[in-house]
Amino acid sequence: MAIAPTLQKYLAAENVQYEVIPHELRMTSTGTAEACHISGDRLAKGIVLRRDGEYMLAVLPASHHLRLSDLRTTLGDNVHMADEAEINQLFRDCAHGAVPAVGKCYGLDTIVDDSIQSQPDIYMEAGDHETLLHMGHAQFARLTANVPHGRFSAHD
Repeated sequence: MAIAPTLQKYLAAENVQYEVIPHELRMTSTGTAEACHISGDRLAKGIVLRRDGEYMLAVLPASHHLRLSDLRTTLGDNVHMADEAEINQLFRDCAHGAVPAVGKCYGLDTIVDDSIQSQPDIYMEAGDHETLLHMGHAQFARLTANVPHGRFSAHD
């Protein structure tokens, strides 16, 4: 599958520079980090949330788990994780569970965990379970420049 067309068009329109890294099939973000010999701290994963009937994307390192209670403190009590059917509907051009860490191109508001912002470079799913995108910190910072940030994850 390679790069999801929606993501590829968006990155081209935004003139974001990135490297494509193929890898062995892995179904989890931690498995992907291990297969690619990269730190899970540098692999950005997207978690789809539902808030007041709208969807949004929380971006955090693969080495971390989401602290929903912290997000609720920031965003309000009505924040829940989206189910598989909702995620598949939103990310139609992506393989099941391979959510890119860029919400804007899919029409989603995004919130980014501060811990991923401190990394010198970032990796993320490209829309399948066999391709990563790699970009420098400055490129990722451009993609997330106008989105809220906060601390809502903890290291596994």
